[in-house]
Amino acid sequence: MEASVSYSQNMDDEYAKFIRRMNPPRVVIDNESCKNATVIQVDSANKHGILLEVVQVLTDLNLMISKAYICSDGGWFMDVFNVTDQVGNKITDEGILDYIQKSLGPDSCFASSMRRSVGVTSGMDHTAIELIGSDRPGLLSEVSAVLTHLKCNVVNAEVWTHNTRAAAVMQVTDEETGGAITDPERLSMVKRLLCNVLKGSNKSREAKTIVSHGVTHTERRLHQMMFADRDYEGMGESALEEKERPNVNVTNWHDKDYSVVTIRCKDRPKLLFDLVCTLTDMQYVVFHGNVDAEGPEAYQEYCIRHVDGSPVKSDAERQRVIQCLEAAIERRVSEGLKLELCTTDRVGLLSDVTRIFRENSLTVSRAEVTTRAGKAVNTFYVRDSSGYPVDPKIIDSIRQTIGQTILRVKGCPEELNQVPQESPTRFLFGGLFKSRSFCNFGLVRSYS
Repeated sequence: MEASVSYSQNMDDEYAKFIRRMNPPRVVIDNESCKNATVIQVDSANKHGILLEVVQVLTDLNLMISKAYICSDGGWFMDVFNVTDQVGNKITDEGILDYIQKSLGPDSCFASSMRRSVGVTSGMDHTAIELIGSDRPGLLSEVSAVLTHLKCNVVNAEVWTHNTRAAAVMQVTDEETGGAITDPERLSMVKRLLCNVLKGSNKSREAKTIVSHGVTHTERRLHQMMFADRDYEGMGESALEEKERPNVNVTNWHDKDYSVVTIRCKDRPKLLFDLVCTLTDMQYVVFHGNVDAEGPEAYQEYCIRHVDGSPVKSDAERQRVIQCLEAAIERRVSEGLKLELCTTDRVGLLSDVTRIFRENSLTVSRAEVTTRAGKAVNTFYVRDSSGYPVDPKIIDSIRQTIGQTILRVKGCPEELNQVPQESPTRFLFGGLFKSRSFCNFGLVRSYS
């Protein structure tokens, strides 16, 4: 029985390769037909996940997708995207254009294997750590302190918080070797101590720590982790104001046997990727789609079916699709004040910076940590732990401690325009979090 299944799979793989050889992907990049955008057209043999693969390549280049037309009915896939750079200009950089051709054209691994797992890369120069647990003030500081004590340097990381849950994908290296951590006992200790930190005092929700030498596409993996953690449940309690909440509807088009998903929400970078990623992970196939994000509001419409060929079957399934897409939109919405740190990288830097945040009653709602040529370029979105607007005096004090030129306030710090009045409640919470600040060694010992 197993032999026959294996033979059948091999035949399917060989047939798929034959079809791809006969119909290699074709990429056309046009900078003439549209006045204000570069038009990219991708034609290829169809396969589940191909839309996400294409969108991911464009998103990873930080391109802004203002319009898109999607058609993947039958055995053929055709997408047209209008894209610009971050400031709204056409894409003229030959290096970027060549990368798009090589990544999506006939010579790419996309053509021969579809990368088998969409967006997966691997590397042995670091250890990948995935974390999921209940969010709370100071959590990133505590995680960073544990890693510093264990002589692990965080070279890249992304942290998301949503609906009381926190997820992180971190890439760490050994302080002594600068490479991946290979000692099994040490890896076991990293898992155990981090899992204890994530659990905290909340025993009702599960916490997970996964350590590996492979690394998934970070943002794709964060969506998968939070989806598996069911962070979309209880979305009615979202912190977003009603006027800012996304408008997601799902109806059935009975004549065509599709379900039609329509989405209206405030536009932002990577919105299309987040939605397509979630639909793919929920095992839905997009047969037709239309995206318009030329103004401040984005409109998206998709004709979908489940991979089993059926449209949305019940009201419960419809509500789940709506909740999951709302969560996909909101996970990356950056609440709080944006702070950007740029300085020479060193072991313990993330721990020191986040400890200062915690001691000043700030909590991190989202973070991006990167290391480039020995420089740490980190972005933090911070809020006051007690729910008040961020006090500008606290930000000034933190910048003086860390360095005025090292830590900068980015964007439009509207929260700083409102100075909160002191109150017993504020003093109580501020004192509470300051009293919990302790040295790295003390933190780790308490969980050992």
